[in-house]
Amino acid sequence: MGDLAQLRLGIIAGEGRFPRMVVEGAKRAGCHVTVVGLRGFADGSLAAQADVFRWAGLARLGRWIRILKRNQATQVILAGAVRKTSMYGRWRLLRLLPDWTSLRLWFGRLSDKRNDSVLGAVADEFARHGIIMQDCIQYSAEHLAPEGVLTRIQPSESQRKDAEFGWRIAKELGRLDIGQSVVVKETEVVAVEAIEGTDRMIERAGLLVPRGGWIMVKVSKPNQDMRFDVPTVGPETIDNLAKHGAKMLVIEAGKTVLIDREAMIAAAERLGVVILSLK
Repeated sequence: MGDLAQLRLGIIAGEGRFPRMVVEGAKRAGCHVTVVGLRGFADGSLAAQADVFRWAGLARLGRWIRILKRNQATQVILAGAVRKTSMYGRWRLLRLLPDWTSLRLWFGRLSDKRNDSVLGAVADEFARHGIIMQDCIQYSAEHLAPEGVLTRIQPSESQRKDAEFGWRIAKELGRLDIGQSVVVKETEVVAVEAIEGTDRMIERAGLLVPRGGWIMVKVSKPNQDMRFDVPTVGPETIDNLAKHGAKMLVIEAGKTVLIDREAMIAAAERLGVVILSLK
């Protein structure tokens, strides 16, 4: 592909391995890739894969845009986790040092601070500068979960009943844009995910049900915007679930990204955790 025809893509990289998967997919597709690594979240080794790599703070939206425009990126993908709790706490303005673009968005343009509201406003700000936000799985669709039981271990009837019950609750949480996950045992809601994130919710469930045997359901929102906040699970998720007593993970087929699928399934079978992928 000639340089003039080459798509110039920007990636805003947060935590985890998903940004690497997106970069790899984009490079295979022939894109020129500029990665903006979020300081304190992104893996610096992404610099070896990207055509251009620059660090930027979490609350430096104006810098993100300047970097992408300087490298002629016309599209952008958000990839990787960001702990939203970083946006709160004492002395947050001194810690984050937000630029004017971020301050105007956070304190002026948002009617609420739920994920879809914040990320939708970020997408609008990119669009004002001629940079269009794309689905985060555009270059990594092969990593989406297929439908069915992914482990050789099969779910019991009671686990399937809990899965159906938890699915309805999790979808309602998603509709309200509160969180993606819920923990269930014997058709009772044990814990729901909010700003603390999935891992902290799992830890809390382990404390609440020390005998274990519970399941976690993690789904997309009913009207999921695939540009952001797509559910992601991997081997670390399985390790954390098993450590705190879970016996099954329920995910949504076609809308959940699997990090290191083979390693994840091997970990689940070794630790006795069923993985059930539903539509």
